[in-house]
Amino acid sequence: MLPRMAEPLIQPARRRDLLLLAASSLVRPVPAAAQVGGAAAGARLVIIRDAETETLLRNFANPLFRAAGVDPALVRIVILRDAAINSFVATGNRLFITTGLLMQARSALEVVGVLAHETGHIAGGHLARLPEAQRNALIESVAALLIGVAAGVASGNAAGFGAALGAQQMALRGYLSFTRGMEASADQAALTFLDRLHWSARGLLAMFDRLQNEEALLSDEQDPYLLTHPLTSARIAAVQDHVDHSPWSNAKLPAGFERRFAMVRAKLHGFLDSGAATLARIPAADATPPARYARAIALYRLGHTAPALALLDGLLRDDPSSPWLNELKGQILFDAGQVRAALVPYRTAIRLAPDQPLIRAALGRALIETGDRTLLPEAVQQLQTALDAARGDADTWRSLGTAWGRLGNIGQADLALAEEALLNGDVPAAHRLAGQAVARLPPGPARLRAQDIGNAVKRANREGF
Repeated sequence: MLPRMAEPLIQPARRRDLLLLAASSLVRPVPAAAQVGGAAAGARLVIIRDAETETLLRNFANPLFRAAGVDPALVRIVILRDAAINSFVATGNRLFITTGLLMQARSALEVVGVLAHETGHIAGGHLARLPEAQRNALIESVAALLIGVAAGVASGNAAGFGAALGAQQMALRGYLSFTRGMEASADQAALTFLDRLHWSARGLLAMFDRLQNEEALLSDEQDPYLLTHPLTSARIAAVQDHVDHSPWSNAKLPAGFERRFAMVRAKLHGFLDSGAATLARIPAADATPPARYARAIALYRLGHTAPALALLDGLLRDDPSSPWLNELKGQILFDAGQVRAALVPYRTAIRLAPDQPLIRAALGRALIETGDRTLLPEAVQQLQTALDAARGDADTWRSLGTAWGRLGNIGQADLALAEEALLNGDVPAAHRLAGQAVARLPPGPARLRAQDIGNAVKRANREGF
């Protein structure tokens, strides 16, 4: 479910998610030692949470990870709301991909090519090597500056200062040569992984062709030795040579990849473009599933519930086994105030995709909002199951706290709200709620967890966090 900006599942990235050392970006270089979206600058990264999109990306990426010898469970894929065509890897094996890339890619093959490139960075351990290269370049630069300044002072002329600047320039070129080498290595690794899967590299080639068009106005002025990435023309030549010789260049992706990607792209356009623009761009006569999907979402966002549901019901008749269509129907009914009616498609979605915590969390919230106390135990069960799979969702902890509170279990409610406060960085609230939970809960795992939160907060306070 990819809700509107007012809904909780599209949320600003929290501070702990923003302090990321970026190893690479496929399209535009990330500055050395960059802090992406640093809180001091007031930047806000918006993370998109959507079960359908995340599942699709996992289906694309997990075979690549395995082909690279990387455990898929160790890589977290994060979708950022950003119009730029971009992707990058950051600390903690986090692979970021922008909505701009997903919405502007012309095929699943292009997205697969990008993911293969980022997998090359992960498998090559580039992120672990980057800080050392940065540190060495800094040491060389500072040393050159100090030696040059000393020489200039001793000689009484500017020659020493000029030598210092020249040495600093050499240190910078050495560092940028290292990052260019990482990019070229990631490209080559991507081609290897795609061949291992018998997947075509034409998507990566098409993406580079597009990047070259963006570079066209600047490339004549660019110094290849002062770039963190190889010039796109050089990357295109390398990938083109591979495509010319690989036996898999005309191979198709697994069945369903392109169809499901077209649906996800339509969904993103439906939610992230203005509703009026989507309806104007896609004629009502277009009966393809992606067109109907985008129009249904646009109508829903404009408050036209009945025609949105009519389009969605038509899609469900064609594809009744889609958990994503059932999830969206539940969301539309819930937002229209038909909360009890929303339970049916939400439960169907969970039956079809039982391992999706976002859908379970949505059902849990809907069960609470019915106002029926007899449904609260089911709400607790759904929310707890969602948190067992994804403990880092603060909004689900808040819903669980609400459910426990309405059931009269204030100790469990305090514990859930302490978890939410901890995730949101609200240390005073986490400390207070954890203390209340310890006082109210009987001995057992829940009370121990409350004590753990209290102790963690105390340590954080001592260490100045």
